[in-house]
Amino acid sequence: MAGWLSLMLVIAIAGREATRQLPVFQVMVLRSLMGLLMLAPLIRAHGGLASMKTLRIRDHAARNTVHYVAQYAWMAALTLIPLAQVVAIEFTMPVWTLLLAALFLGERITGWKVLAVALGLLGVALIVRPGAAGLSAGQAIALAAAVGFAVSITMTKSLTRSDDVVVIIFWMLVIQSVIGLVPALMVWRWPTPTLWAWVVLVAFCGTFSHFCMASAMRHADATVVVPMDFLRVPLTAVAGWLIYAERLDLLMAVGAVLILAGNLVNVRRAGAKSATARVAPDPGRG
Repeated sequence: MAGWLSLMLVIAIAGREATRQLPVFQVMVLRSLMGLLMLAPLIRAHGGLASMKTLRIRDHAARNTVHYVAQYAWMAALTLIPLAQVVAIEFTMPVWTLLLAALFLGERITGWKVLAVALGLLGVALIVRPGAAGLSAGQAIALAAAVGFAVSITMTKSLTRSDDVVVIIFWMLVIQSVIGLVPALMVWRWPTPTLWAWVVLVAFCGTFSHFCMASAMRHADATVVVPMDFLRVPLTAVAGWLIYAERLDLLMAVGAVLILAGNLVNVRRAGAKSATARVAPDPGRG
């Protein structure tokens, strides 16, 4: 999750810079095609293309169609509202993930998990503070992305039960390349050398951030992993302040503290549960 947080912070900046001059469709397809090249060493180490076979191609297709739409909305929102707002609104996602994981994956909703999410969402609300007129277009697009990401995360957790992480990332890149190729060609512009650098950075972060997330999902419940991602809100707020002179104030600081508190509650309870499981006697051995 530390790898995920770092790479997602960088991709927010790189994505904004790339989409200032290039269409979102083009950035996304270049990200997927370059990602396949970057993933090649891991594919080779995994056993080559033959090891990329899966019995759940329909599930991969469904997951990546949803993720593609959510990712497009996320990148579009980057061009409309401040970085911190895009990421903060995205963090309504744990609410949807909590419900979806309970409904479809059989994960338990405990009081501590609810508290962790509630603290995080309260912190997000203090950072976003929508006006009396409600959500702006950019905020609404970011919210739609959050719902899509929640569905995608839940489906990823399901896929980790049968497929290796490298297989999941491979099919993500292949399917999203197929989905985005025609739209990208219709709006294609040749990037400048500087833009190529930003696109390569988007591709690297986009590919290996998902590798980190899928790996984290193999070691913990989705309802434990996802609330940790709340840390991206204060980190992105600071990056927006430093790089783009976006506003930081006391309420944003309080919101960041609440987000951190939610993460501490979540991680400490998960750690306590893990420790209890390690020392508990095996009932099968008496």
